[in-house]
Amino acid sequence: MRHTSTRHRLSRIAGIAFVVTAAVLGGAGCDQVEEAVNRGGDTPCNDYIAQSTEDKRTTVTKYLEDDRGSAPEATTVDAAIGAIDLMCRAQANAATPIRDADLGGILAPR
Repeated sequence: MRHTSTRHRLSRIAGIAFVVTAAVLGGAGCDQVEEAVNRGGDTPCNDYIAQSTEDKRTTVTKYLEDDRGSAPEATTVDAAIGAIDLMCRAQANAATPIRDADLGGILAPR
């Protein structure tokens, strides 16, 4: 009778879980994975500041779409990125969500 240690069994289970997760995420496509992870307006400033320019654009676009119910124009996204960058860089609390940026003068009323 072969004895398999608990550690060995857990290692195999973890390996299988990793392969299954990679296959699911790989099959889902990058856009769907990014969409599932993107928190839009709930993104805290510390995460937002660390994003690439393209990721910031994606995050702000999602936030504005969720907030307004329609896709924003590129100029609106650009202006919102500027206001959010300013707020997040001056913000003492890195956990502040980007939706707290004052976009009143930038965005048209709903």
